[in-house]
Amino acid sequence: MRKNNRKNNELRELKITENFTTNAMSSILIEYGNTKVLCTASIENKVPLFLKGQNRGWLTAEYQMLPTATEKRTKRESQQGKQSGRTVEIQRLIGRSLRAALDFELLGEKTITIDCDVLQADGGTRTASITGGYLALEKAIEKLLETKELEKNPLKSKIAAVSVGKVNGEVLLDLDYSEDSIAEVDMNIIMNNKNEFIEIQGTGEGKTFVYKDLLDFIEISKNAFDLLFLL
Repeated sequence: MRKNNRKNNELRELKITENFTTNAMSSILIEYGNTKVLCTASIENKVPLFLKGQNRGWLTAEYQMLPTATEKRTKRESQQGKQSGRTVEIQRLIGRSLRAALDFELLGEKTITIDCDVLQADGGTRTASITGGYLALEKAIEKLLETKELEKNPLKSKIAAVSVGKVNGEVLLDLDYSEDSIAEVDMNIIMNNKNEFIEIQGTGEGKTFVYKDLLDFIEISKNAFDLLFLL
């Protein structure tokens, strides 16, 4: 039995707090159970050099875990002189997932930075970052439209993400750390609200998985996306 008598196809308790901080263009605190991630959007009227003069915008993402996000304090990466491979991989995933939501020609020469800071980690930090990051992006775009800094909405679709996996032979949705740490298969699914996949990351952790397992993972994720796209 899962914690809180949660069904295999059920999300953890999901909570969204808007305007959690005041300095960013928009901010969202997203909570998947005990996982809590602060996602903020900032906008600059400039683009990277490789886009200069093309009248196109850009989106980039940064991700980090606070030292006390886990039970045992971890050292700040800034103190170690470089980001870990895990951090780099996750922020690249967040960035390319959210870029799939935007028409960069309609955005114009602006750069949007999505910062995802994990305040508390209990599994699913990257999927929470993508879902929360999209909500922060959406709110920032709304403000640009209200102030007439944008004439047309550059958002093409909503984006959300959820984790799935197999634990003790059972297919589970939205794994917490106690489940993820013993999962036989661990997968992250990112989709838009047009029923299109952006990315599927699946890994056999000591065991392999078969074609039917993949179909089961996709099927169980539908419950989550039906709810996440209503946020």
